[in-house]
Amino acid sequence: MKFLKLKRLKFSFLFKLGNFFLIIVIFSLACLNPFAPELEKTADVQFLVTEQQNPVEVLQNFKLAYFFRDSLLYSDVLDSEFVFYYFDPNLESSGRYVNWDRGADLKTTGSLFRAFDVINLVWGSTTYEDTLSRDLNNAPDKIELIKNFSLKLMDSKGGMDFSLWGKATFTFIKSHYDQKWRIIGWKDDSYY
Repeated sequence: MKFLKLKRLKFSFLFKLGNFFLIIVIFSLACLNPFAPELEKTADVQFLVTEQQNPVEVLQNFKLAYFFRDSLLYSDVLDSEFVFYYFDPNLESSGRYVNWDRGADLKTTGSLFRAFDVINLVWGSTTYEDTLSRDLNNAPDKIELIKNFSLKLMDSKGGMDFSLWGKATFTFIKSHYDQKWRIIGWKDDSYY
């Protein structure tokens, strides 16, 4: 009789232990999605969203937003007073710079993200950097820098492939609200 009780206890314990491991395995497998697309393995892209504690981190998030075609991440690198400047050679007799605000830039960039399957932005060297203003603690709160860049836009259907390169003059401002740096001005001098 004791032998049967011991055998039932042992069986009950092993049954519960087996169920426990089965549940662990099921939950572990539930985290895998066989239909999820794999990330492209590109050596020069760091897949780490930064806290934007300096202009370099803002540019890292900018690059990631383009790479992942993530308009939400892109919108966070732009200040609410953001202005984009570009040269339109078709205006007037010799062309001129025109600009648009943050809302127009977000719409245009969203269209860019939808139009291309692969967007590869590579930051080149910084050719100029200057602190434009400082806060009460003498820490920089507005910085301008000029970056060289190349941008490759590819459509998987083969319809549209473009390569651009040039330089961009960025003006960064540090928010007094959340201490993040953001782009308040972007003057684009690209060639294609």
